[in-house]
This record gives sequence, structure tokens and C-alpha cells, in this order.
Amino acid sequence: MTEITSPPPLYSSAPSSSAKGMDDKGVLSSDFDTFLKMLTVQVQNQDPLNPVDSTDYATQLATFSSVEQQVLTNDLLREVSASLTGNALQELSGWIGMEALVRAPVLFTGTPIAVRPEFAEDADAATLVVRDGNGDAIQRFDLDLSQDEVYWTGTDDTGAALPAGIYKFEVESYKDEAKLDTIVAQAYSRVAEVRQDGETLVLRMADGTELDPGQIDGLRAPMN
Repeated sequence: MTEITSPPPLYSSAPSSSAKGMDDKGVLSSDFDTFLKMLTVQVQNQDPLNPVDSTDYATQLATFSSVEQQVLTNDLLREVSASLTGNALQELSGWIGMEALVRAPVLFTGTPIAVRPEFAEDADAATLVVRDGNGDAIQRFDLDLSQDEVYWTGTDDTGAALPAGIYKFEVESYKDEAKLDTIVAQAYSRVAEVRQDGETLVLRMADGTELDPGQIDGLRAPMN
């Protein structure tokens, strides 16, 4: 007597060994006609004494439809994401050469640097600290609390120009001669490059610092 066995279900919780090497997207994107053919074969070869319940067919059909819809949705989201990223990259390319307001070290090339100091709420005095690329404090200046922008000329006490390079600006706030806080000051740095890194956009400043576009607090045309 010939034994009739039911074919394996079209979907199982664990992938077969032959499926392990297949691309996930290729598996999920199976043609619907192929699915119907497989379903027909399953019906033709089922055990007549123990037929597959009709609800099982409905479940398999619903599962396939759900997976197929998810694949189409994922493809659409990837296309939308790529389109948005491309548009953003095109827009940000207009920032190249402009001066961006950042809370980071900036490159000094001999041109005065605009610095935006921030003070602690209860401060009655403040000092601007200039640090070189090694992090060493090389200059200190008293600040007027009413100033919202100052220019650092990049010269020493004798008026001689300091070396070109990376400099960082900090604001120390005081009250009754006691230090309240130290805040990294904002300064204008030129945007040198805009590029896409995976699914994110990156700005490279003139000093080599790489920032997310969301870290830019202001933008203006070059002052020189």
C-alpha cells in the first residue's frame, strides 16, 4: 500500500537548511503565483483520511499576504528615505563655504574669529579663556556681560600673530569672585564638506571637526 504523506507547510517557524543561504528579501518576495502553485500541490498531496483544515489554508494565505505587504512597505520606505536623504544632501551642499555657529574648536588662519559667549544666570563677571590645539590655556580676557559677540584677533600681548591652528574658547562665569560655571563658547567655523555616511549626513568643518547638521546653531555668509 502506498503511503500518502502530507507535504511540509509552506511556512514554518524554523528555516530549512536549504533556505539558510538564501537572501531574506528573495525569500519574502516570492511570487504570488508560485505560492498558489505550492498551495495547489499541497491540496493534491494531502492525506484524504486526514485532510488539512481549511483554516490552515486561510492562515497560510493571510501569512503570505502579510509578509508580501511588509516587503512592499519596506521597499517603499527605503525609496522614501533615499529620496529624502538625497534632497537633504543637495540642500546642505549650499552650506559649503559658509560660516556655521558651532560649540566646538575652530580653525584660526589669521582672520579674527567671532565668538558668542554665554554666561551663568547669576554671574557678575566673566572671563574668556582661549585654548590651543593641545588644550592649554594661552590667553584670558575679561568680558562685558552685555556683549553677545566678541572678536578674537589671534594676537599675543605684543600684537604679534599667533600660529594658525585649532583653538577653543571657554567662558568662565563668576559671582563674588567665585566661579559658577565654565561653558564652551560658540564660534563661527567654515563648512568645508557635506557628505552622506550611511543613512546620515555629516558636516566637516574647516578644522576637521565632523558634526551632525543638527549641531549647527546658526549660519551666515563668510565675513571676508
